[in-house]
Amino acid sequence: MLKRLHIRNYALIDRAEIDFSERLTIITGETGAGKSILLGALGLVMGERADTKIFYNDQEKCVVEAWFDVSKYDLREFFTEQELDYDAEVVIRRELSPAGKSRAFVNDTPVNNQVLQRLTEALIDLHQQFDVLDIHNVNFQLRMIDALADNAGLLQDYQRRFREYQADRRQLAQLSERSANAAKEMDFLRFQLSELQQAGLSDGEQEQLESELARLTNAEDIKRTYGAAYNYLGESEQNIIQQLQEIARSMSGTRRVSAELNALGERLDSLILDLQDISKDCERISENTEHDPQRIEEVSERLNTIYKLQKKHGAASVTELLQLQENFEQQLGGFTDLGEQIAQLERRIAGQELQLRGLANLLSERRKIVPTPFEEKVHAMLAQLSMPHARIRVDIHPTEALTPTGSDEVQFLFASNVGSKYLPIKDVASGGELSRLTLCTKSLVADAIPLPTLIFDEIDTGISGDVSLKMGLILKELSDRHQVVSITHTPQIAARADKHYFVYKQVQDGRTVTYLRLLNADERVRALAVMVGGNPPSEAAMAAAKELMSI
Repeated sequence: MLKRLHIRNYALIDRAEIDFSERLTIITGETGAGKSILLGALGLVMGERADTKIFYNDQEKCVVEAWFDVSKYDLREFFTEQELDYDAEVVIRRELSPAGKSRAFVNDTPVNNQVLQRLTEALIDLHQQFDVLDIHNVNFQLRMIDALADNAGLLQDYQRRFREYQADRRQLAQLSERSANAAKEMDFLRFQLSELQQAGLSDGEQEQLESELARLTNAEDIKRTYGAAYNYLGESEQNIIQQLQEIARSMSGTRRVSAELNALGERLDSLILDLQDISKDCERISENTEHDPQRIEEVSERLNTIYKLQKKHGAASVTELLQLQENFEQQLGGFTDLGEQIAQLERRIAGQELQLRGLANLLSERRKIVPTPFEEKVHAMLAQLSMPHARIRVDIHPTEALTPTGSDEVQFLFASNVGSKYLPIKDVASGGELSRLTLCTKSLVADAIPLPTLIFDEIDTGISGDVSLKMGLILKELSDRHQVVSITHTPQIAARADKHYFVYKQVQDGRTVTYLRLLNADERVRALAVMVGGNPPSEAAMAAAKELMSI
């Protein structure tokens, strides 16, 4: 259960905190005030990618923290697996720096986004996971049927076996191909390996040879240039070091006059010492550098050998050539009795397929029990939402090939009126119909999947009046069994709140800031009245708001 959300420096929010009801929390507010910003902040806690433009103050980091009560959910094994401290209250924190660095913590232990996403999937069902587009998706439709059929354990077992089956089939294909080309491939590998072995490559050799060749080919210029530098610095009659020493002696009498003059003298002394070292190095380099045509030829030939091998094998370095040589050795070592390996794999795959067919048939049998009661429940709920003639039909068809979900294809078909043809939902359902279908299916899936928190972002889009009232009642009933959070713009739904937060904007110090306020009973009546009749609300709107709250 989501207990609290704390937001700092996110979008239009400087600081905000919201304590959620165990049942139904409603969030309303002015258009554009930032109601959905709360979902964006919660999305960060759930491991969603961060946008560097989200900072309220781009000089400070953004922090979002969420507190969850997980005492009723079996998460100890997950925490042990991830080496996290387990507690009945879990605190998840996400921090984003203006420089783009993102960090996540679970009970103050750093975690990566993958761990964060796996954990929060068990804690919260955000609107994006089951939004109105999901009901178009046949994969989502199949997941719903499996949830209602209580197929989770069976499907998990099937999918584990199916992954092993797929991996073995891929390996068999590779071995079969290798077997067909084994003789040619082995001859080719031996030739390639022999060429690399004869080259006798060593890591770091190329860089060393290239550096040596550059020095050898420029030996005469180096000897002349550095010899002249040595002469100018310290050997000529008017060498630079001697001239600087004379300047230093002339300045010595005034160095005690001030700290500035003394510091200048010290800098000159240091410069003279540096130049003396440079002079010695120039002398050493000049004396040790000789033009060596034979060595140039040796190095050039060795580099040409390396360059040819790199070009031939598409390698960028000697390190890659050595890795390739190791790969060739391993591949040659792997050409052992491929026939026996292939025969063993074929026998194992045949057994796997037999087991998978049995599990797929069992999944299919359990799925076929679901459509009739599921359709009846959806029809009853749609009737409550002023769609008495709308009908949904679940078609389940067998597939010849095994798939990651068994051997069934599932599709939801929809007819909005009496006599209408059943067509895929995406082809016939309007926006308002989709909103109502989404609520119905979510309600049914929520009963089948123990999700602790359900969050609806403007599920009332495209509806109003009596339909909104019925939708509010359905949400209220749903909150008897699950924690529900709903962002809404209709008073009929807002009136069902156990906790009602109002989001509003104010201009502060020349910029717009979003605030969040928990409404008391009187404030709730006025907020509903404004939603009914505008601001300021009339007496009739106030009366209507009170009546809504009394239903």
